[in-house]
This record gives sequence, structure tokens and C-alpha cells, in this order.
Amino acid sequence: MDLNGKSILITGGTGSLGKALVKTILQKWPNVKRLVVFSRDEQKQFQMSQDFPETKYPAIRYFIGDVRDYERVKRALYGIEYVIHAAAMKHVHIAEYNPDECVKTNIGGAENIIKASLETAVTRVVALSTDKACAPINLYGATKLTSDKLFVAANNIKGNKNIVFSVVRYGNVMGSNGSVIPFFQKKAAEGVLPITDPNMTRFNISLEEGVDMVLHALDNAWGGEIFVPKIPSYKITDVAMAVGPDCEHRIIGIRPGEKIHEEMITSSDSFMTYDLGKYYVILPQLTEWDKGEFLENFNGQQVAPGFNYSSGSNTEWLNVEQLRRLISEHVTHEL
Repeated sequence: MDLNGKSILITGGTGSLGKALVKTILQKWPNVKRLVVFSRDEQKQFQMSQDFPETKYPAIRYFIGDVRDYERVKRALYGIEYVIHAAAMKHVHIAEYNPDECVKTNIGGAENIIKASLETAVTRVVALSTDKACAPINLYGATKLTSDKLFVAANNIKGNKNIVFSVVRYGNVMGSNGSVIPFFQKKAAEGVLPITDPNMTRFNISLEEGVDMVLHALDNAWGGEIFVPKIPSYKITDVAMAVGPDCEHRIIGIRPGEKIHEEMITSSDSFMTYDLGKYYVILPQLTEWDKGEFLENFNGQQVAPGFNYSSGSNTEWLNVEQLRRLISEHVTHEL
């Protein structure tokens, strides 16, 4: 894939993944035509512009806007070819307390991205999902599952327009804003790490791996796929030991809407799930392209009936030492 000469927009562009995408794109494709950071927080845009100033990177644009605002989204997409949709309300307990706000952003925002993309010159859209969208028990997961369904189905309503919509779904991004590792790092200074449940497990992916997966989907999607990475799990107690081995590990109970283990592929999904090597892919029931040709092209093999992909029954695990090393490599600690 060559992004030189392309115009790209990233919603939620000031978030952890958005910034990592911007950094990677500017490094790998210095002649990108336009790279638009679309988000609603002017302070975050101001701070990001200190790291990626327009004077040094003439392709970059900082565009204030909210994905809830269709007209603003449509305005931002004029002249854009590729869209990476990373904007979302993502904190489970905040979504439980403010459900209508979560619906407006995660579902209404997805609808606006789809409609505006169909009305402009956009040719490829990759939407970010989450493991919590798989068999959801909280509102955040339910809204992201709905978003996934909207982006998959968008391929059915494009008519003869040259556009492809796809989804990438993965677990907790190591060190991302608001995630458990930076939270534990700050709490370690107080000597106590609050652990929701000692049996809790999560998938783990680095920012770099997340960026690679988004770019893979941008380059390889045929339309309607949900890409799922093969990544390791960790136990929350091992993360606590890696970050604060001398701290008190205090059990506080799970928060509203939390799971003990996360899934990314359910057994019900197994009948449409294929192993592509580095990734799994969940294919839509209906496609405008030939599934056999797709599988031959990517050497895809169907998973066993009833297969499910859960952080609790994963075959690959990170131990305390591996976590400690990854944290030192990938997580910036800022108190």
C-alpha cells in the first residue's frame, strides 16, 4: 500500500491510536497529500499540534468537529479518500451512567460517517471495534456491536459507488489513554492497586500492532469483513505484579458492565470465521464478491464449528516478566 498522494481523515485523531496512526503515516509516507485529525477537543488538538506542527508537516490538518454532527462530518470529508473511524465513548462505567450520550456518539456517529462517506469521494472506510462488542453485556459493547453491524451493512447500500467499509476488532491497547496499565502506574505511587476481580483476564495489543492492523484492513479489505488479531491474554493480577509488586493489591469488585473475560469471536460467529494466518476474519453473510475467491486469495481456512476466541481460554499468555518488559517498551509513564 502506498499512501503518498492520498487524503486521509482520522476521527478521534487525538486519541492514543489516532496519534500513533498519524506518526506512522507521516514516517512511512512523507508525501501523503492530506492527513486530517478530526476530534472535538481543542486542547488535545493544540497539544498534538506541538508534536506534529503544520509548519513541519504541511499535509496535516487539525479539524474541530463531533461525529454526532452530520454536516460537520460531511464538510470534513470533502476531498478525503480514506477514513479511519476511531472516535468513540469507550469507558464502560461512564457509558452505563450516561447511556444516551454513548448511543449518540457510538451509533449516531457511525451512521454519520457512513452517510457522509457515501455522499462524498471517500473510497475506503475502516472502523475500530472492541472485544466488548462481542456478546456484549454493557452499553458500550452494545453500541459498538451496533456500529460494527452498520459498517458491515453499509457495503449493501453503496450501489455502484467505489467504496469499501470494513471493521477491525481488538482488545485492550497497551498504555492507551484511560487503560489499566497507566491507571495502575499512577495508583502505585499511593501504594495500593485496586483490582476488580482476581480472576479477570484481558486481551493485549500494542499501539504499533493496532496501527498495523488498521493499515492492513485499509489495504486488504474487500468489504464487510471484521478483522480480529491473534494476540495474547494477561491476568489482571499479573499486570498488578508487573507494575506494583510491593503494593497492596486490594480487591474492590467488578464495576457495572464489566466481564471477567472478554471474547472477540463467539461460537455463533464460528460458522463465518476464517483463519488468515496473522488474523482471523469474520465474513458477512451477504457479499457482493465471491467468498471462494477471497479465501483463495488470502489462503483462508474456516475455523472449527463452535470455535470461540476468549481472553480466558486463550492459548497464548503474557507472564509477569513479559508484561514488565512490554510496559517498559511501550508505555510512557507520566504522573
